[in-house]
Amino acid sequence: MTPQFADPTAPALPIHVVEDGGQQAWAQDQPPHVQAWVAANRFTGALGTHLLIPGPDGALVAVLAGYGTPATRARGRFHLAAMAAALPEGAYAIACGLPADAAQTEALGWLLAGYGFDRYKDQTPAKARLAAPDGVDADRLLAIATGEYLTRDLINTPAADMGPEALEQAARDLAAQHGADITVTTGDDLLTQNLPLIHTVGRAAAQPPRLIDMTWGDAGPTLTLAGKGVCFDTGGLNLKPGASMGLMKKDMGGAATVMGLAQMIMALKLPLRLRVLIPAVENSVSASAFRPGDILTARNGKTVEINNTDAEGRLVLADALTLGAEGTPDLMISMATLTGAARVAVGPDLAPFYTDDDAMAQALTLAAARVADPVWRMPFHTPYESMIEPGIADLDNAPAGGFAGSITAALFLRRFAGDTPYTHFDIYGWQPAPAPARPKGGVGMGARALLDALPGVLGL
Repeated sequence: MTPQFADPTAPALPIHVVEDGGQQAWAQDQPPHVQAWVAANRFTGALGTHLLIPGPDGALVAVLAGYGTPATRARGRFHLAAMAAALPEGAYAIACGLPADAAQTEALGWLLAGYGFDRYKDQTPAKARLAAPDGVDADRLLAIATGEYLTRDLINTPAADMGPEALEQAARDLAAQHGADITVTTGDDLLTQNLPLIHTVGRAAAQPPRLIDMTWGDAGPTLTLAGKGVCFDTGGLNLKPGASMGLMKKDMGGAATVMGLAQMIMALKLPLRLRVLIPAVENSVSASAFRPGDILTARNGKTVEINNTDAEGRLVLADALTLGAEGTPDLMISMATLTGAARVAVGPDLAPFYTDDDAMAQALTLAAARVADPVWRMPFHTPYESMIEPGIADLDNAPAGGFAGSITAALFLRRFAGDTPYTHFDIYGWQPAPAPARPKGGVGMGARALLDALPGVLGL
């Protein structure tokens, strides 16, 4: 599917946005039959409601959209998107009532409401198209929505059709679309190229592990994105129970999110040099699977004691981050569906992130509020470093005790970022229940906040 605004030159039905209790003020300037219709339908402007307004001949002439109160709007986002699937097919345009500072978000929400995952079954997407409201950057919103569609498609595709080979092909397609360069290191070549942790985690699978390395841009500051591409996670020899394995097709959500962000960056032609690193593996069970108690040596020479083969995402990212840091980028960001601890801490709607840079944290927080992509800063709590030091090796991939699981995973990854300015996202990547502009299924988290923050952070 491709996100689209309505043709701005085509006739469009007006949408009048009305706050809770504002229906009488709006109706007083309308013809008597409209006033009577609004009163008869008891429309009040409550958030999430709408009312079709017929003309004297019964044909639809306008729509009232309830916009609630600031308090009710604070409980969610993309409020107008709820109408997109409910309205009759056609073109619509905002006529009045929408605050100027909300136009960008509501227009994006409408685009995102048009998404449907139709690879295996025909879907009926919303057929009510919105004309880009005055003052919004339509091209930018379309680029953002296209990136989000890509992320959702990748996460929603089951592992049978989105293994390491398919993830590589998706990256190649993205590179070809934007004229980026791409190299892929596969199988035993990972050992030759000193990427041993990626090889170890993925060697038990039918499809060999690989590192996808995409570069784009020839001027400006350097940005490296690393995304966890565990296409399915059985837990390895620490085998997950069935209920915990059910959503593991989304364990490549970090890779899907950085690919969506890369799509946005390249489509918008941001003046920077981009590198995307994706370790693509499947964590499977076989005679060649790595074992609890094994001690592995990472690309940077650090040894890692394996105390749980289900803590594999930090291993594949470790090699990718080391490689990324060798290029001395101005900023390096990793994204991963890394720990259940993050989900427990902040739930599925917030994207928790870690950084030692207060300016970066503030930029992300402000950007998240502007673009309705909520994030939450978590602490790189250095006193917990001892928890990831087992004594028998430099690092422990799964400290015992269960305390601060998201923090210790982030601290583990920080050991591989070197001196590079580094931010890590520990996202959920899944919408557990339908919400406006976000159907149940895969979802991007943090990408739009990053996109909005990058110009200030990198001085673009």
